[in-house]
Amino acid sequence: MSQITAAMIMGAGLGLRMRPLTDDRPKPLVTVAGRTLIDHSIDRLAEAGVTRIVVNLHYKGEMLRAHLARRRDVEIILSDESDRLLDTGGGVVKALPHFGGKPFFVLNSDSVWVEGAAAALPAMIEHWNPERMDGLLLLADMQTAMGYEGMGDFVLKAEGHVLRARDHAGAAYAYSGVQIAHPRMFENAPEGPFTTNLMWDRAIAQGRLFGTVLDGVWIHVGTPQAREEAEAYLGAPA
Repeated sequence: MSQITAAMIMGAGLGLRMRPLTDDRPKPLVTVAGRTLIDHSIDRLAEAGVTRIVVNLHYKGEMLRAHLARRRDVEIILSDESDRLLDTGGGVVKALPHFGGKPFFVLNSDSVWVEGAAAALPAMIEHWNPERMDGLLLLADMQTAMGYEGMGDFVLKAEGHVLRARDHAGAAYAYSGVQIAHPRMFENAPEGPFTTNLMWDRAIAQGRLFGTVLDGVWIHVGTPQAREEAEAYLGAPA
């Protein structure tokens, strides 16, 4: 099993759907069960053996910068998008030099999950095959996903290939906001802002985008109501 020791956390979003909780802070600093969203992500990554984490920042970036300076258990590199938001794909492309051509995790900062019998990130590393895969998505069961309002994003096919749920029949899964990406997935990417969906679609067409299902419960903390549901499920501190 190859170890993956680097990651990126997407922290630059405006958090508009999380208002009014984001009126005075960036979304990654919203707390759930007594811990900020970004610390939930960093904790999971550190437990999985990740030692270097790139975090992009934009809205109220100085607050996020100051908060992250307190972490001592991992190396944190900031990718500043204060002048221009680059969207999910453009943000990753800007951070690519920090990964040395090796695969890395990408986490949305508004994803929280409860582990089942198998810890999610180590299970993804075990499943990862860089010879066959450009990307590996962590998918969530629609029956247990919380805070998710869609109809499903992907279907799983033979040998773990993923296809777009909107175009193919089969049981649909939600994308949990967690993936392993190889830098080659972003080769010849557009310049400036663009969505990672462009790279996923290309990888799907080449048969190189795969998925694995979370053993546990995924919570998308994207709105104040979803945060309340997450607090109720996880147990808010007294």
